[in-house]
Formats: sequence, structure tokens, C-alpha cells
Amino acid sequence: MSKQAKPRSRKDDDEFLETHGEALSPSTRRAKWISSPDEGEDHPGQTLATRSREVIEHWAKERGAKPATTPGGNTEQPRVLRFDFPGYDDRLEEVSWEAWYRAFDERDLVFLYQEHLKSGQQSNFFRFDSPHRETG
Repeated sequence: MSKQAKPRSRKDDDEFLETHGEALSPSTRRAKWISSPDEGEDHPGQTLATRSREVIEHWAKERGAKPATTPGGNTEQPRVLRFDFPGYDDRLEEVSWEAWYRAFDERDLVFLYQEHLKSGQQSNFFRFDSPHRETG
């Protein structure tokens, strides 16, 4: 796992939701929040949410994905955060976990994801939410 001063806990998630909850999307507010790789979905297709580095890295590594940004982006200060999945998009540029998390943390992002599709197959679905996103 990449460097992190202190792993995020359930209490940290609760405080984040109390502070920013109204500014997050309805799907983020409905998602099951995960704070440890030991936790998981209640059923296939469930939307999960986390701000935990340990959870994000565990999810990515299970899929062979590496932190990345768009082509021509700044790999030290990525503007667009992506994951490079094997055999998916060879144009993405790999970035360090530290650079990826720096951008993630600076933007107060939430990582929304699925472990499995409703069919039970492993899912690569993810997206981000931010309490600071522009609306309308």
C-alpha cells in the first residue's frame, strides 16, 4: 500500500458524510461505505463507496489495474484520474500511487465502485464523486 499518514476509519467516513453529505450525489449517499478490504458487497451489483487507500488499492490490484491519467497529462499532478486495466486502453499514462492520491485527497473525492456485476462477474466499474463538483 502507498504511504498514508493514518488509514481512514469508519469514524472518518462518518465525519466526511456529516460535513459533505448534502453536496454528494444521491448514489453516493445510498452506497454502502467500505473502510477496510475485509468488508464487501451485500449482493452483486451493489454500489460501494470509499475514501480508503487500502480499499482502493486492493480493488485495483485484484483487477491488475494501475493508477493512470489521460495521455499528455501531468504524471506528477494528474488532472484526470483513471485506472489502466490490462488490455483495455494502452494510451493511458501510468502515475505513482502518491501522485494519484495527492489529486484524490486535494479534491475530497469519493471512490464509487462495484466488486461484481449483477451477473456475478467481476466488475471494473468505478467513478468519482466530489462535494465540490459543479452542478447545473
